[in-house]
Amino acid sequence: MKLVFAGTPAVALPTLETLAVRHEIVSVITREDAPQGRKRVLTPSPVASRASELGIPTIRANRLDDVVTKQVADLQPDLGVIVAYGGLVRSPLLETPRLGWINLHFSLLPRWRGAAPVQWSIMSGDSEGGASVFQLVAALDAGPEFARIVRPIGAHETAGHLLEALSHEGAALTLKVVDELDAGTARSTPQQGEVTLAPKITLEHAHIDWHDDADVVFRRIRATTPEPGAFTIIDGLRLKVLQAAPAYDTAALRPGALNSDGGKVLIGTSTTPIELLRVHPAGKKPMSAADWWRGLAADQPHGADSPATDR
Repeated sequence: MKLVFAGTPAVALPTLETLAVRHEIVSVITREDAPQGRKRVLTPSPVASRASELGIPTIRANRLDDVVTKQVADLQPDLGVIVAYGGLVRSPLLETPRLGWINLHFSLLPRWRGAAPVQWSIMSGDSEGGASVFQLVAALDAGPEFARIVRPIGAHETAGHLLEALSHEGAALTLKVVDELDAGTARSTPQQGEVTLAPKITLEHAHIDWHDDADVVFRRIRATTPEPGAFTIIDGLRLKVLQAAPAYDTAALRPGALNSDGGKVLIGTSTTPIELLRVHPAGKKPMSAADWWRGLAADQPHGADSPATDR
């Protein structure tokens, strides 16, 4: 079957690679090269780079406008497949492929429609997550569903870990649906259940509020790891929290207060403290929390701020 594939980040690569083995991908649509790193060097997206390696023509576009629609129409694809492209597919592009478009979405729809389903599922304390393949329609992530996978969310699992796992499991799921559409045996059902939304995660969401209870703080850290990266402000400097865990067996500390106990670097919440395990201080390399603590002035009190406004 002739496919057009739309995707941008690394999480879309397993599906691109899996589909390319069994189907003809006539073009890849991905977002334009973007500045990366401190020197802001224009860099192709992970999908653009992999498509080039596979010898697949690419369409680089940040908006799926009339020009893109014409390019896709000229290719006469049977189906469009989209995985984390980063933009909306609207009419008439929506109807251009013979079978329309399907979308691999990393949630159990209709829960967590939107840009950041994995992050919001972890932040909200969901016990399980998954991926859904559905027919793309004009409304946001609202089309009928062809297939899904369900998996538990580990108690210490970060968004990065969960996305990596779902990207591979979802690739196999997407291939199954594409094969069924090719054979004419695919069946979809309307989404059922309460709709919840997962808007894009911003830096504000990653700012830790130490007045929350320890479980909420821990979920926020996991949900924003690795991007944009959970952080706090200590002594006026940003400190990224790369790895942490609730310290249930330690005495309570005032929210935001720092202490070292038996080699553990602890910071207070409204309930039990959080143990900092690995951190990234501003202007330095990532390091263990113990090494960071030894670098602080021992004769001065230290504490972390919390966001000034409610989220």
